[in-house]
Amino acid sequence: MRAITLRGGEFLLKAVEPSTVFTPEDFTSEDLALAQAAEEFVRGEVQPRNEAIEKQEEGLTVSLLKKAGQLGLLGADLPEAFGGLNLPKTTSTLIAERMSLQASFAVSWGAHVGIGTLPILFFGTPEQKQKYLPKLATGEMIAAFSLSEANCGSDPLSARTKATLSPDGKYYLLNGEKMWTTNAGWADLFIVFAKVDGEKFTAFIVERNFPGVSVGREEHKLGIKGSSTRRVILDNAQVPVENVLHEIGKGHHVAFGVLNIGRFKLAAAALGGAKEALTIATRYAKDRQQFGQPIANFGMIKHKLAEMAIQLYALESTVYRTAGMLEEVTHGIDPLAPDANAQYREADEEYPVECAILKVFGSEVLDYVADETMQIHGGFGYTEEFPAAQIYRDSRINRIFEGTNEINRLLMLDQLMRRALKGKLPGLMEAIGAIRAELNTPQMPTPDPIDPLEAIERYIANAKKAVLAVAGMAAEQVGT
Repeated sequence: MRAITLRGGEFLLKAVEPSTVFTPEDFTSEDLALAQAAEEFVRGEVQPRNEAIEKQEEGLTVSLLKKAGQLGLLGADLPEAFGGLNLPKTTSTLIAERMSLQASFAVSWGAHVGIGTLPILFFGTPEQKQKYLPKLATGEMIAAFSLSEANCGSDPLSARTKATLSPDGKYYLLNGEKMWTTNAGWADLFIVFAKVDGEKFTAFIVERNFPGVSVGREEHKLGIKGSSTRRVILDNAQVPVENVLHEIGKGHHVAFGVLNIGRFKLAAAALGGAKEALTIATRYAKDRQQFGQPIANFGMIKHKLAEMAIQLYALESTVYRTAGMLEEVTHGIDPLAPDANAQYREADEEYPVECAILKVFGSEVLDYVADETMQIHGGFGYTEEFPAAQIYRDSRINRIFEGTNEINRLLMLDQLMRRALKGKLPGLMEAIGAIRAELNTPQMPTPDPIDPLEAIERYIANAKKAVLAVAGMAAEQVGT
């Protein structure tokens, strides 16, 4: 087990030295230059084409993704050995934030670089990695992730798509339909999940041009209209046996493993989108005149903008602290080592609690900021002539993506207890026991601290105790 400063879930149990916590102020000038390049690409190439993107102008998003590939923006998380930039997780997170200023394109980009590409990096054979990752890094191939079906969303293991070995043993024949596949309209490669012999849940790398692969019509969505969302139809789709990803019957490792980083990156994207919304709301509040002055002068509008900024500051702090932890746990992995996949998986499985928390918090902060942006715009915000309407529509999907927020709330406690039972979170049960003893012992009231920061530290410490106390009671209720 790799030695790291703070293991997954340990933020509830102990504090660490401030110097070990990554903050945005720790970025180097090189990091900031890369992020600036990403932002300039979005502001110069993507945002001016917002209307055409939203109408899904033929070939536009693919051409933009390829331009992003030329700038290295599709390979930030990929090793140099496979055509990527091998950037620190902190830097790639900053790039994800800056790439998320136009929601539809951010979704297309995020699905490609995240859940579409990373399964091959984390679980692929050396041959699969050499064949696909360099093309994914440049945009020569666009990736998608096909997990959900009409009958299974939050319960992917109930999938009905089947995979049967062909008589000659050269192919798996896949039959079924996948729903809600982002990038389906233009993807060249799909990570598809099916049950071998109707039982063994397995991941496959499926190319668009394989016989028997087709896609349905575009879904008519509330928001992110410029992203492609279609069904993937598999009718005796011929998938070579060498395109099995990971192992037969272990597709859940692929599906659930890559979703951790997907949830984390969603929070980074939500941060970028929410910052852009706050900028738009502030600009409007300064320009809009009522009663002879800008509405930004009014106390209620100031309060709204301040609350939006507070939420963003908290989200930014947690996103980059977690990015620093992810960098610590992945730093030094040799992508060509025989055990590289095992190292990637161990790293990816370290922070499921934090990733679930960030997914929920990030999506709900974005929704809050989007709602307040519309409210500040008033009646104008409810028209499509102003950006507030699109921001409002586009934000809503994030509470559904990457597992609903309800599912992720369940996962937080579930993963916390699982880690404790596996010995990956030593001291959890002891801490719960100590808090119970403390609660059952009469306590003398302590004077309020004079130092404001000391007061905040006490509030946080007490909040952690409350969480642990409730977690202990919840574990008892379910028999853990």
